[in-house]
Amino acid sequence: MHLAALHTPSQIQLNKDGNLKHFITIEGLSKQTLTKILDTAQSFFNDQNQLITNNLLEGRTVMNLFFENSTRTRTTFEAAAKRLSANVLNIDIARSSTSKGETLRDTLWNLEAMAADIFVVRHSSSGAAHFIAKDVCPNIAIINAGDGRHAHPTQAMLDMLTIRRETKKDFADMSIAIIGDIKHSRVARSDVAALQTLGCKDIRVIAPNTLLPFGFEEYGADVRLFNKMEDGIRDCDVIITLRIQNERIDSPALSSPAEFYKMYGLNKERLALAKPDCIVMHPGPMNRGVEIDSSIADGPQSVILNQVTNGIAVRMAVLALAMQGQLQEQGLIEAIAV
Repeated sequence: MHLAALHTPSQIQLNKDGNLKHFITIEGLSKQTLTKILDTAQSFFNDQNQLITNNLLEGRTVMNLFFENSTRTRTTFEAAAKRLSANVLNIDIARSSTSKGETLRDTLWNLEAMAADIFVVRHSSSGAAHFIAKDVCPNIAIINAGDGRHAHPTQAMLDMLTIRRETKKDFADMSIAIIGDIKHSRVARSDVAALQTLGCKDIRVIAPNTLLPFGFEEYGADVRLFNKMEDGIRDCDVIITLRIQNERIDSPALSSPAEFYKMYGLNKERLALAKPDCIVMHPGPMNRGVEIDSSIADGPQSVILNQVTNGIAVRMAVLALAMQGQLQEQGLIEAIAV
């Protein structure tokens, strides 16, 4: 898919007062909106940096609709919803009525009729969450948990929260490298969009040309391509390594995982080229010895497990803000209370 098609603002995400009511994509959202998500997520940590619970979604029902498998994302959404005191239902799509011939629309309308308030949707088709929010269930808060090669907005926001919490630096003052399979990565697209919106001026994409999407140049001048790993990570503040997504690779883009590690794997020698306080991130699950060496993944500069915790906080924020934005849109509340 051409990148230009992915940068069209999605106004359906905001209510008439400019507050979030769906969370489909980073594109089209303002720095103010992204900062509000980050600030709200931060508010769910106490003074000991532990996640808190509250009753913001008490009496509300969150349905996880995962048409594509992802234990980590589904589990953190479930944990987030339960920390907000919501009722959570994990719908077994493989055994749902869609497998018996029922249309997706009818399935979703039946779930909506079961008093659902929020759908968390993961789908292998790009644009699925947008379609549901625009054409099927506009009065349900739709949260995109990953759609095809298009977007993974909550992963991007948990990455932004991790960078903000761990570095204590302004995004405009940092150099951030993203390494790996850019072509097939919805995380990479969402991360770049979030970094650009938050003001990062030095975004480095490190990958072989075979793993770059068509239209890469449309990311803009603040995103630079490096084919050589050593050049790209030099003096970086943040390194984000991506999983080699073999299930999405539809051409012989790589000669072998071993060859990728030789050219683009993050090891001690390469990490030493970054700034001494550089943090290392990975969206998971990791392929150790392919994208990253175990000594780095488990080392002092790794914040990979912190990303998981921050993911719960971000998903709490998105669930709460989208629910309240929907209620505000429908005239059921007058202001966002978070």
